Amino acid sequence: MVVPGQANPRGPGAPDVRSLRPGEAAVRIAVLASIAHRVPPRDYGPWEQVASTLTEGLVERGHDVTLFATADSLTSARLRATAPTGYEEDRSLDAKVHEALHIAGLFEAADEFDVISNQFDFLPLVFSRLTATPVVTTIHGFSSERIVPVFRAYDDVAHYVSISDADRHPDLTYAATIHHGVEIDAFSPGTGRGGYLLFLGRIHPDKGTVAAIEVARRAGLPLVIAGIVQDEEYYRERVAPLVDGRSVTYIGPVGPNERDRLLGGAVALLHLIAFDEPFGLSVVESLVTGTPVVAWARGSMPEIVRPGVSGALVGTVDDAVAAVPAVARLDRAACRADAVSRFSADRMVDDYERLFRRIVAGDQPR
Repeated sequence: MVVPGQANPRGPGAPDVRSLRPGEAAVRIAVLASIAHRVPPRDYGPWEQVASTLTEGLVERGHDVTLFATADSLTSARLRATAPTGYEEDRSLDAKVHEALHIAGLFEAADEFDVISNQFDFLPLVFSRLTATPVVTTIHGFSSERIVPVFRAYDDVAHYVSISDADRHPDLTYAATIHHGVEIDAFSPGTGRGGYLLFLGRIHPDKGTVAAIEVARRAGLPLVIAGIVQDEEYYRERVAPLVDGRSVTYIGPVGPNERDRLLGGAVALLHLIAFDEPFGLSVVESLVTGTPVVAWARGSMPEIVRPGVSGALVGTVDDAVAAVPAVARLDRAACRADAVSRFSADRMVDDYERLFRRIVAGDQPR
């Protein structure tokens, strides 16, 4: 367990502190991360990755940041932890017990901060009336309509951030829409010369693994599948029989370096998920390497993928098959440049910093 308030530096790679502008004061910020995985995640963990990117960017800008995450997390901020590691990484840990202790640990110290950035989910909202410290909750999507009543119950005191305009719920009031950003230097410009299409994400019926296999087969290109198996039955019955190591290869979850290589070598990323994607971090990561994306025209995808520049938005499998050779001809440098201009970590952190300052100053952006 990390001692409360203990610094846990990343080491030589830690960012240099950026000076605040004249007259600006550092803001005392608590970032509450998910504890399903370490921060930053070793492989899968989009919520934890966003919490890490935000935390490090705020530290770099000179703010006083405390990260509430697992004890094995790596950060340049102060680290406070109750869970030794992610409960998805150590199944002997009881998720409910450690989530309760994790959230309580933050709110018992809430008066130490000017603002709380809730990157966790809806559960911390039930404590938000017990502190005068404003709680800014990033809604990383709605896992079910059944959780909406909690968000609705605290709408009068909450400061909600949507991660795309498409994911805004009509019953809620939002302080801002802030698209996720990624560390541009972590992704290299790719050539696409690997000659394969890529599926990157959880293997689950909703994520469209089988649809990606069908598109790749009909497009005449091999498919590489990377990601965790979330639905064992779906993988065993629908995906595994099609994996032959040649036309379809499954390589499991991948860490940052392997993900960068895979994305850069792909002709295109296939993102054919069967629900309205709240954002799509893997889509942005692909675009930053210059690899175009073929996605269903639903959810946040029209906000992220620009047809003719960074990929194609399609409505059917036939359309997706036809789009593959078209996106293969796109200018990968232009694809990367467009993504860099819109989805950098600096832009994301700037947006949050601006919002936090407004809320701390009492300007309620509702």
